[in-house]
Amino acid sequence: MRSSRRKFLTKSSLGLMAVALTANSAEAQQPATPPGTPTAFGTSPPVGPAVSVETFVEAEKLVQTVMTQKDLAQAAGNWQESMAAVYERRVGPRKLAIEETIAPATVWNPTLPGTKSGPAKDEFSIRSYPVPSLPRQDEDIAFAPVTLLSQWIRSRQITSQRLTEIYLKRLETFGPKLHCVITLTREHALMQASAADKEIAAGKYRGPLHGIPWGAKDLLDTAGIPTTYGAEPFRNRVPLRDAAVTARLNEAGAVLVAKLSLGALALNDIWFGGQTKNPWLLEEGSSGSSAGPGAAVAAGLVGFAIGSETQGSIVSPSMRCGVTGLRPTYGRVPRTGAMTLSWSCDKLGPMARSVEDTMLVLHAISGPDPGDVASVPSKLAFNSDANVTGLRVGYIPAWMQKDPATEVDRAALETVKKVGMTPVVVSLPDWPYDSLNIILFAESAAAFEELTLSHQLDELTMQVPDAWPNTFRQSRFLSAVDFVQADRMRRKVALEMERVFSEVDVLLVPSLRDEFLVITNFTGHPSLTLRAGFVEVSEARSDWAPDPKNPLPKFAAPRRVPHGITLVGKLFEEGTVAEVGMTLERAFDVAAVRPAGF
Repeated sequence: MRSSRRKFLTKSSLGLMAVALTANSAEAQQPATPPGTPTAFGTSPPVGPAVSVETFVEAEKLVQTVMTQKDLAQAAGNWQESMAAVYERRVGPRKLAIEETIAPATVWNPTLPGTKSGPAKDEFSIRSYPVPSLPRQDEDIAFAPVTLLSQWIRSRQITSQRLTEIYLKRLETFGPKLHCVITLTREHALMQASAADKEIAAGKYRGPLHGIPWGAKDLLDTAGIPTTYGAEPFRNRVPLRDAAVTARLNEAGAVLVAKLSLGALALNDIWFGGQTKNPWLLEEGSSGSSAGPGAAVAAGLVGFAIGSETQGSIVSPSMRCGVTGLRPTYGRVPRTGAMTLSWSCDKLGPMARSVEDTMLVLHAISGPDPGDVASVPSKLAFNSDANVTGLRVGYIPAWMQKDPATEVDRAALETVKKVGMTPVVVSLPDWPYDSLNIILFAESAAAFEELTLSHQLDELTMQVPDAWPNTFRQSRFLSAVDFVQADRMRRKVALEMERVFSEVDVLLVPSLRDEFLVITNFTGHPSLTLRAGFVEVSEARSDWAPDPKNPLPKFAAPRRVPHGITLVGKLFEEGTVAEVGMTLERAFDVAAVRPAGF
């Protein structure tokens, strides 16, 4: 089968002409039909390579279905007339290229019919408190949250130019150690910082991000600056236009200092420059795929960063690197100009050193954009001084009692009670949630179809079974029927989440619980991951499947590393999640602890 298919795909124009002549000949031999007779399935001119009963017997193993001998014979008998034509878009003769800016016609809407999501109006209020004096040490300035950096800039205690120089120097010093910088944007940053200082001096203050240096996960387009996706085939890619989020941060006066690493094509933490390291434990990766943003924020190399998540890519590096990551509701932040992995799951969100910082950034980047058909108008209500007493915090007892939950997670549940919120037991059905991943696999394989068919995927560093090259190739053999059934299951899961959120205001979950990552990324619910304490590890951790040939480092004495918990909110209610997060952040009192050596 493989040999005949390859031969068919590589036929010259003479071969295609032969197919056409065969079709014309068959058409000419068709008996005349009475006027008004409709066409019938399975009567098209034959096209493509012949298939046999044996072909289907082998294919049954891929889709786990069984047909009778009679069924097999019938399926093989008219495959060329009934089904092969659906591949014409890809194999010709009338091949059709689909531009990467074209999204699927079917768009996932996380808000179920008949329901309303999110606050009715915008109400954004941040704390006002006395401006502290600027620290003397550059590293103390670098590790400060955006809430403080912005006050120092606005009060003229520091210029954007000096702050930018501090971060550029740290990026140059520590970036190579962490493998977290793909492109340092020194000249661009200093130009933006100079412009910010002039505006602020003239009394034109744009808001809390004005003059603040930031880093972009290198899948966010930046005009005239390389955007490489962390992947060898794209390392020389230079976009002409800014992504929508880039443009909004430019408008807010933020200063882009670096394009930060990501696992190639947004998977895990290995890119063409190596593996991005965890500042807390250099023997392991920082996790991914927002690996660079996680490492850079944790090491005080940027004021904040923009990451992305399809299934865990903000949550996981935020937890491992001990930073705060906000994954917004699907549709709140436009993805125009960002690399597509999954049209119906991708989200862009802020990563920072405090909960309040993530909300400042979310406020600046929210709102629809014509380039993203899934982006929608939404309101953002947030009060950093909100009283969360009495809010209902849902949790699933079984999830809290076994791995990957830790004593930090269980202590966080006790802290919920101490600050006046009410823990509420909730439940979810024991369904095969990983079945939803057929949607992710099919969409990602479609997004990078040309890279797969041209074998440019072979250039990626990671060629292990659990890396994208193998997944994209395997995904060509997924069942379209199962895809539709998974899509229907997705709505069924969304209905379950609606039921759960009728009982609680937020959920508290172990950050790396697989069901949580799958369910909420497919339903589109927002999440906030924040440091809650520390755990000890005796072995380095990895995003990759175990490889006996490359065992992970073990430690004679356990190493202390940060551990984060995750809050999940109702659709478009990031404000409530952040208000709960700020209350817990103050109670945990561990956010300011820094990794040694940075």
